Amino acid sequence: MIRRTFLAAATVGAFALTIPAVAQDQLDIVETARAAGNFTTLLAAVDAAGLTDTLKGEGPFTVFAPTDEAFAALPAGTVEALLADPEKLASILTYHVVAGAVMSTDLSNMMVATVNGAEITINLDNGVMVNDAHVIAADIMATNGVIHVIDKVILPPM
Repeated sequence: MIRRTFLAAATVGAFALTIPAVAQDQLDIVETARAAGNFTTLLAAVDAAGLTDTLKGEGPFTVFAPTDEAFAALPAGTVEALLADPEKLASILTYHVVAGAVMSTDLSNMMVATVNGAEITINLDNGVMVNDAHVIAADIMATNGVIHVIDKVILPPM
């Protein structure tokens, strides 16, 4: 299991997620990401793929959310190409989503099925990893699920 002390250190030390005065528990996943201010590319991609209403829906969902910096690290032109291909974009984005609210305390070294249909690998041996992305903040609650922030865009197997 993930230790809360590790998560607190990861959340404070590596990434500061600040939600404005509106209570976090009153915002859905999309609104929580928007309020954080570091997910503009992710939100633009979610909108371009036609997934905004889904992620504002009842859920619950667990979203492994790449930051703007994670998207910026992709090769030049990648984001623009994906925004022009909503089907491929939706496949990649749904690879970042797990059905249900999976809290950090629920994680162990394991495989988890995503909404995309493919599995992601959770590894706790060297910090918390989702495939080859580090979890840099965890257990950010929304009315319809939870967000875990990752430092890299993960890609489904082709």
